[in-house]
Amino acid sequence: MSVDWREQGVRIVGSHELDDNTPQTPGMMRAAAINFAKAGASKLWAGTVDIQPDAKTGAHHHGELESVIYVLSGRARMRWGERLEFVAEAGAGDFIYVPPFVPHQEINASPDEPLNCILVRSDQEAVVVNLDIAPAEESDVVWIGPNHPAG
Repeated sequence: MSVDWREQGVRIVGSHELDDNTPQTPGMMRAAAINFAKAGASKLWAGTVDIQPDAKTGAHHHGELESVIYVLSGRARMRWGERLEFVAEAGAGDFIYVPPFVPHQEINASPDEPLNCILVRSDQEAVVVNLDIAPAEESDVVWIGPNHPAG
């Protein structure tokens, strides 16, 4: 049996083809680039995430999923741990890896500049487990949505 590599091979999704017909959240804008609908992917999801200044998630984890965040521009602050006691920041060109089941809070560290990232997840399922942990950092702009729902 021969494979039709033209139809079953590499897919290019141009920047003008990103799909913003995804669940959206006040304070952020998501656009899918690689998923089943756009590229035929079955084991991962990738897209862009643009986050307003000072936006923050609540404490959560993503179950068995692994996540990779690549910071295009802006400053990302990550808090993690049983009480979100650990903190690190990432800037343009940095990668952030979030292992399965790690309690964390994602933060746009800038009060006046947007945060622009590429997000890759190890599955297309939007798994989020909200945790009963007080946010380490509060904000008037809360990042809520299908990947970061309200607690």
